[in-house]
Amino acid sequence: MITWRKSSHSGGGNVGGQDCVEVADLTPDLPTTQWLKSSHSGGGGAGGQDCVEVADLTPVIAVRDSKDPDGTKLALDATAWRALAHQIKNGHHDLA
Repeated sequence: MITWRKSSHSGGGNVGGQDCVEVADLTPDLPTTQWLKSSHSGGGGAGGQDCVEVADLTPVIAVRDSKDPDGTKLALDATAWRALAHQIKNGHHDLA
């Protein structure tokens, strides 16, 4: 279960006083999480590990850099994940 909390910098400037950002720590769920490496991973990175890994942390999809598994993770809902994957497959984010 993911627990969300409001930023300590939240203000009360909008309707209902809910002018805030919420954050969640995915770390507690990660030790037992199965990360899947992209089938399109290349060998160009350090040790041939030039890839992205994803994990199903329902209700979100987590994304991380396999070269830095303890680093920052990105969490996307299913709709955002599908949109990002579609854009990548169509070359919209090709940085090569």
